[in-house]
Amino acid sequence: MKTRKFSEFVRSVALAALVFGVSAVSSKNASAQQQVQFMMDFLPSGEYAAFYGGWAKGFWKEEGIDITVTRGYGSSDTVTKVANGAAEFGISDLGSMMTARQRAGAPVKAISSLYTYSPHSFFVLESSGINSIKDLAGKRLGITPGNSHRIYFPEVAKRVGIDENSITWVSVDGSAMGTLLIQKKIDAAPLYTIHHYFNNKAAKMAGESIKILPYVETGFKIYSSVILTNEKIIAQNPELVKAFLRGVQRSLLWARDNREEACKLHVEKVPTIALDDCLGSLNATMDLVFNKDSEGSAFGKFDPARLKFTYQVVAKAQDLKPDWDPQQAVDTSFLPPR
Repeated sequence: MKTRKFSEFVRSVALAALVFGVSAVSSKNASAQQQVQFMMDFLPSGEYAAFYGGWAKGFWKEEGIDITVTRGYGSSDTVTKVANGAAEFGISDLGSMMTARQRAGAPVKAISSLYTYSPHSFFVLESSGINSIKDLAGKRLGITPGNSHRIYFPEVAKRVGIDENSITWVSVDGSAMGTLLIQKKIDAAPLYTIHHYFNNKAAKMAGESIKILPYVETGFKIYSSVILTNEKIIAQNPELVKAFLRGVQRSLLWARDNREEACKLHVEKVPTIALDDCLGSLNATMDLVFNKDSEGSAFGKFDPARLKFTYQVVAKAQDLKPDWDPQQAVDTSFLPPR
């Protein structure tokens, strides 16, 4: 009898130890998850569905990262927040990032290219009679602080043969840009081509239609959006950078092949976005990420010649040092293999 009771006691202790061990491991795994903020550069439209979807699928969690994806307020603001540590990683226009490094000494680097094609464009109403960028002379254009469209416009203006000073720039909230265009309070809105679907849908409801005037049609072919981080993180926590980029790559490849699911998960995270709007933006975004140029090199890498041309355009537009080496603004050594 005593032996049986002792055996039961031993089993109870063993079970308790096992439960405690599992709990300890779970607690350890939970504590091992590093909290990271990933800041976009604009409103959470469908162009970011890969990242919101990857967040929901737990791709970063499997890499040991407790991620939070947040909206942005323009490239310059995202660069500033990543530079001062308010966000660990972010998405920014490459030109805005390189300008911030030179002018303000922002300690940030691009750790991956994102859009190998530039989506910069102006949206105008079909009813406006504006048929080309050249027709924008003397017009009122909306703009947000640090908007890369403004940075690049002098070069584009030169290419089409208009005086950049003939433009009146009106500072507006990025979220109101499309609405102000439809209401005809501005003549053109500097937006990415990937924002056309949902803005045009709103225009049609008001009896209008939106035309796209792409920068690229003027021969303006540059790198655009990149993923960046703080140099301090690169130096002190390179394994975090590697793990984060693995999550990025998994999210992009998965979203490319599962677009509707990606948008459904995105809408769950951001209920203000309609599913069809998300799909319209995501489809356009995938063409910027996966194309003949991105497939010609390792995932996320920069082609040296295109990077150099991108900097030349930025330097000329922003009056930066012409002999500055843009390679010092990028570090793609942490990218995972394709």
